[in-house]
Amino acid sequence: MRFVWAVVAFVIAAVMIGAGIAQRTVFQGPSEAAQTVQTDATTAYTLVDGTVLGALPGAQTLRIEGDGQVFAAYGRTDDVRAWLSDTEYTAVTLDAEGRAQTSTVEPTADASAASGSEESATPRTPVGSDLWLDEFQQDGSLATTLQLPANMSVLIASDGVAPAPSTISVTWPVDDSTPWAGPLIVGGSLALLIGIVLYFLGIRHVRRQRRPRRKGLPLPVTEPISTVDLDAADKGVVSSTPGRRPSGRGRGVLGAGRRALVAVPALGLSAVLFAGCSADAWPQLAASETPSPTPTVIVPEGQFPPAVTEEQAKRIVARISQAVSEADASLDPAVAETRLSGSALAERETNYTLRAALPDRPALASIPAEPVQIVLPQTIGGWPRSVMAVVESQDAAAPATTIMMMTQEDPWADYKASYVGNLEASTNLPELAAAYVGATQVPPDSSFLVLRPDQVAAAYADLINNGENSAYWSQFDTANDLLLPAIAENKRTRTEEFAQTASGTGELTFTASAGTAAPIALATLDTGAIVAVNVLESDTARSTNSDAVIKLDNNPAVKALTGVDQSATGFTTTYSDQIFFYVPSQGSDEKIRLLGYRSSLLEAKVTP
Repeated sequence: MRFVWAVVAFVIAAVMIGAGIAQRTVFQGPSEAAQTVQTDATTAYTLVDGTVLGALPGAQTLRIEGDGQVFAAYGRTDDVRAWLSDTEYTAVTLDAEGRAQTSTVEPTADASAASGSEESATPRTPVGSDLWLDEFQQDGSLATTLQLPANMSVLIASDGVAPAPSTISVTWPVDDSTPWAGPLIVGGSLALLIGIVLYFLGIRHVRRQRRPRRKGLPLPVTEPISTVDLDAADKGVVSSTPGRRPSGRGRGVLGAGRRALVAVPALGLSAVLFAGCSADAWPQLAASETPSPTPTVIVPEGQFPPAVTEEQAKRIVARISQAVSEADASLDPAVAETRLSGSALAERETNYTLRAALPDRPALASIPAEPVQIVLPQTIGGWPRSVMAVVESQDAAAPATTIMMMTQEDPWADYKASYVGNLEASTNLPELAAAYVGATQVPPDSSFLVLRPDQVAAAYADLINNGENSAYWSQFDTANDLLLPAIAENKRTRTEEFAQTASGTGELTFTASAGTAAPIALATLDTGAIVAVNVLESDTARSTNSDAVIKLDNNPAVKALTGVDQSATGFTTTYSDQIFFYVPSQGSDEKIRLLGYRSSLLEAKVTP
């Protein structure tokens, strides 16, 4: 019976091990699925739609074959299409049966009209656009693994002029795991081991059955001993009685040993197969870690996505920082204009003029590249679009925290910093939305704030001009405002200096007004807004005596900007203040708070 059970165990072992091996070999499916697209290579750009990339679940491995330079970038589908709207391109989409198909899309927009620049109508390179979430570039061929959602697409090109690479393939991993292969092989190995044990037990049982049994024998009758036999024994005569044959015990043991040697390799093979099983040959029974709770963020229905991602914003800030650093080193306003606009550009242009004429004139504070502490993008589907960023300086000698507003005018333009200021160390920013949620831009004439954004600059200028007599004094948190006392101290100092040389023959007057730059306001979570505005401070020195003139002996900056050293009519000097405020919502008990600012000399001219 033991042999029967051994045979049964051997059969079970063979079936289980064979099934496990078959799952890992002949029955195992492909490890990936692929879709290849061949375009006609007639356009400079190819757009692979997100539906093609998401045709199958899992990460997408994109492979592109070309003759020369191969460029690929990905971004939101609407943004990429907007960037391509002024040119012909090849679109790769899915048909009704889920197969990739190509079509040529004609231009729908005029880039030169959209951006207000004739340069935009000329062929452009796709490299370095602020719209891309990431980009890749290589010669001959390019392969990269992505995991993009359906609302993102991939742009493929060479240099923006030559035809885009024509051979494109997308592969997805296929789950070819065999979770029962490992258990089958291990179970079969155990069955084989049990069969071997039963087989040895059966052999031992048979061997014991063949062993001779000892029984009691009758004693023979006693007879006299023959002396002949004794003599023969003395002479060494061998008895003719046949001797005992060797029993079968030796052969039986040897045969069992040979069969054992046959069974051992089979068990060894099973062990090798068990050792070769990878993790996907076993059921994943380990409990997954319990995710920690995260705050629930409710995005309003129908809200547009944020203009940029956090990583995208960091890359844009780094590019702005690099361009401004190059412009500061070369005193080239054209370089600064590639990444600055409005008040931020105007102060730089004046500084470059002064530094070219006055070698000792200090440069303006640089724009740090990292670390970016806060990103607040506008939620919008079109253009222009704005982003606020807060960056800490890495300069230990001059630590500062920079706040800036960046704006992109159209899909083909780069983001430019239009407002740049420094946050005070004691500044507490209001609660802001996460970067992946974004904030709406508050219209300049919004009445949902305690003060409309387009009235904030004029109101603050009235505070500078009239102090506590201003009608807006009670609406601003003047107790924690550091700019107002600094302006008042500057007025007092300059008035005293002017009186030392022009007492009785001249006068110095001060006035503040709202700048021409449009305000930018982004909503906070408490329905307030961070508002960036521009305020201009002007002082005019004029003669009150027809025989007197105003000299610039102690003011080389004004002399360098005007090109004269004296005037009978006087001089007007203007300073630009880029100011960031927190403006609460209507019904709030809070006051308008100053968050940060930057003041610099803007212009000087002879008074008419």
